[in-house]
Order: sequence, then structure tokens, then C-alpha cells
Amino acid sequence: MQPSFGGRPSSPRSVLLAEVAQATQRLADAGVPSPRNDAEELAAFVHGVKRGELHTVRDADFDARYWEVIARREQREPLQHITGRAYFRYLELHVGPGVFVPRPETESVVGWAIDAVRAMDVVEPLIVDLCSGSGAIALALAQEVPRSRVHAVELSEDALQWTRKNMAGSRVDLRQGDALTAFPDLDGQVDLVISNPPYIPLTEWEYVAPEARDYDPELALFSGEDGLDLIRGLERTAHRLLRPGGVVVIEHADTQGGQVPWIFTEERGWADAADHPDLNNRPRFATARKALP
Repeated sequence: MQPSFGGRPSSPRSVLLAEVAQATQRLADAGVPSPRNDAEELAAFVHGVKRGELHTVRDADFDARYWEVIARREQREPLQHITGRAYFRYLELHVGPGVFVPRPETESVVGWAIDAVRAMDVVEPLIVDLCSGSGAIALALAQEVPRSRVHAVELSEDALQWTRKNMAGSRVDLRQGDALTAFPDLDGQVDLVISNPPYIPLTEWEYVAPEARDYDPELALFSGEDGLDLIRGLERTAHRLLRPGGVVVIEHADTQGGQVPWIFTEERGWADAADHPDLNNRPRFATARKALP
């Protein structure tokens, strides 16, 4: 006779949690970088619950469409394209084909920018976001710096469909146009210029993750042989827009650490050019201050 122990008998594992475990293995085998996270996010998406509530889904309510979205993710379609949403700082954004999906690395860029603006002795700081894409940067700044006046520009009509959707009801001034010539009406007045521009070298195409290479728009990814073509142009744009003492913040690839600050030289009217790491301690963005007269 088996000995008896106190307490409730353990409940059998739910069907959904068992399927999530199997899906995690499938995604791992397909080379997905975060298989467990994605398997759980897709389970929550299909079943209309939060990730922490997956255990509450009854076995009878398991939705076989789960395996359809897992198959899409196995083909390296971005998680955010499947769910139609991306999370960025305190925001939930609409994303899909035609717009660059914001990455966690950019959150540290925005965090630095917010601290820089708050440190300025300016009641209503004027901010410009160049190459706005989904609008993640502009919206985060508008939300977290309440008295700021935020302007954003995006060139691509495909991306703008998503930008406009995300910015509906916000106080961000969104315009369509070329970042290099944008906002002539703000010349010499801006406190902060920020951008996450395309910066991948054309020679690196084959090494780019499938989620970006095959789904993000090329306009948002590649910029010349060394990846710095647009950043060189944005240096002049930022100098034109900023007031003396104003600050520019530019994201770049971790392999470009040390190169971008050299674009913002004293000879071109800049001071305090420096590189900064992201949360993984990799060089991620450069900053500079427009020199005083």
C-alpha cells in the first residue's frame, strides 16, 4: 500500500501549456532567438489572455489556430507582424508590413534623450524626431516629457500608414518628407534632434536576421557601403535645426562604435561628441552638442 501524504493532488498539466512547450522546441529548432517568449506571446495572442494567464485557459478552449501562427513564426515572420503590435517603453504600437519594428535597444537611446531634455533649463523643450517610422521615439518623448513640443517626419507612405495610426489623438506634429530637408520653419530653434536612421552597410545584407532582412523595409535598414551615408546627411540637418547648445542623439550599429562621433567634429560646429552603450553594454548611439557661438 502506498503511503498517503497530506495536501492536494497535483493537477495535470493543461493542454495549452503542453502545446507551448512543444511550440518552444519548434521555434528553437527554426533558429528563433527567443523561442519561449514567442511561443507564450503567440499563445496569449490567439487565446485573448495575458502571458501570465495562460494557465487559466481551459483544455476545451484550446484554439488550434495556435499552430498556424507558430508555423508563421517558424518561417521567421516577425512576432510583431503576427500579433500586429509592438511594445516600446510604456507604449503599445500598431506595426506590420511596410514599417520598421521598434527594437528594445532603442529604448536606451530614448532614455538618454529624456534625461538630457529634462536637464535643460527649458520650460517647453522643442524636439524633432527624424526618420520616425512607427512613431515610437516621438510618442515616447511626448508621453514622458509632458510639456515638450514634439515634431516627427517620415518619408515612406507605407510606413506613414502605421505612423498616423499610432499618432492618432496625440499632440505630435507629424509630417511626410525627407529627413534631410525637413522642418525649415524650425531652423535654429530645436533643443533636441533624435533619430534611429537606417545604418546597416549594404555589404552586410546576408548577415542580417531574417526578421529584419525579409520583412522590415529596406529604406529603414540600409545606408551605403559603410552604413553611414544618411547619418552623414543628418549631421548637417541636426546642425541646421538645433539652437546653440542643443543636443543631437543618433542610433547606430554596435559595430560602428567610435565611427559616428567622428562625424560630429569641432570643425563642423559640434562639441562633446561621444558614444554610449545600450543595456547590453554595446556601443549603440552617439550624441553631440551644437557649439555655442
